[in-house]
This record gives sequence, C-alpha cells and structure tokens, in this order.
Amino acid sequence: MNKLCAFKWLLLAMSLLGSGTFYIAFADHDEHRNKYEHEKKENKAAEHNDHRDLAPVTDSTYTENCGACHFAYQPGLLPSGSWGKILDGLSDHFGEALEFDPYSIKTIAEYLKTHAADNSPSKLSRKLMKSIGSRTPLRITEIPYIRREHHEMDARVFARESIGSFSNCTACHKTAEKGIYDDDAVAIPE
Repeated sequence: MNKLCAFKWLLLAMSLLGSGTFYIAFADHDEHRNKYEHEKKENKAAEHNDHRDLAPVTDSTYTENCGACHFAYQPGLLPSGSWGKILDGLSDHFGEALEFDPYSIKTIAEYLKTHAADNSPSKLSRKLMKSIGSRTPLRITEIPYIRREHHEMDARVFARESIGSFSNCTACHKTAEKGIYDDDAVAIPE
C-alpha cells in the first residue's frame, strides 16, 4: 500500500508541476521577496537622509540672502558657535561687507543655531563635531574631518575653473543641495 500511495503522490506532483502550480507558488514567493527588497531599500533611503546625511536647507530667508552669493551650506556643517561668529562678522564676510535687515539676521541666526552641527541628529554632523572639538572654525574647509576626506585631492583640482575653490561643494558633490555628501554622488569636473 505504501508504494501505491507514494506513486499517487508522485503522479500528483508531476501533474501539478506540469500545470504550472509550482511555478506560480515560486513566482509568488519571488514577488514577495522583490517587494520586501524594494521596501527595505525605500526604508534605508529614508533612514539614510534622517540619520546619515544633513537635512536640506529649508529656510527661504537664509537661502535668499546667503544663497544669492554662494551655495547655501547646510547648518549641520558647522557648530552654532561658528555660525554665530560668521553672522557677527558680516561687515567683513570673507572680504565682503554685507548688510542684511534686522529681521533677516534674526531669522537666519535662529535657523542656523537650531540646525547647527551641535544640534543635528545627522551622523555626518556628529563626525564633524568630533573632529572640531572645542574649536569654532569660520570655514567649513577648516574642519579636520572635511580636510581628511579630501586629503588625496591635489590642490590643482580645486583651482580648476570648473571648480574654483575647495569651498565650492556643489562642483563635485552633485547631491550637496539635498545634504548628501556620499562618495557615490561625487563627479569631479575637468
């Protein structure tokens, strides 16, 4: 009787295999796995920007005033003390005398302080703060972590007309405006 039962099961399995039922079951499994992988990637991307990268600039007053002359750097690139010193020195802002109305200064100061590296949940901001220690750099390019990340770059690369200077992040970091400074998003122009 066992041989007859085993033979029936074998026939049933062969008929199901021939009809595609097993294929559908396996295809359904692959579809669920693909959906799971897609959801996992989406969650990782969301987590990526919340914890690893910097929050993109969202303050229009800051963007309109500071971004009119240069890239509106994310506040998470410098500690609040550095931003305060920069705003206190607008009469000689890296060789330029700047004048903003009091409302704009107040709005920008609040935005920069609230989102500064010492107040940011970003992993990058924590790395920057660790490398800064108790110093208050006035330039992002003075931060030890930033300098280490670019140490293999020849100074002549930054002097290229297509880049201009070490402080022109967007020349090479194509996703800098989104707060993403990942090596995967770097394209060094000729």
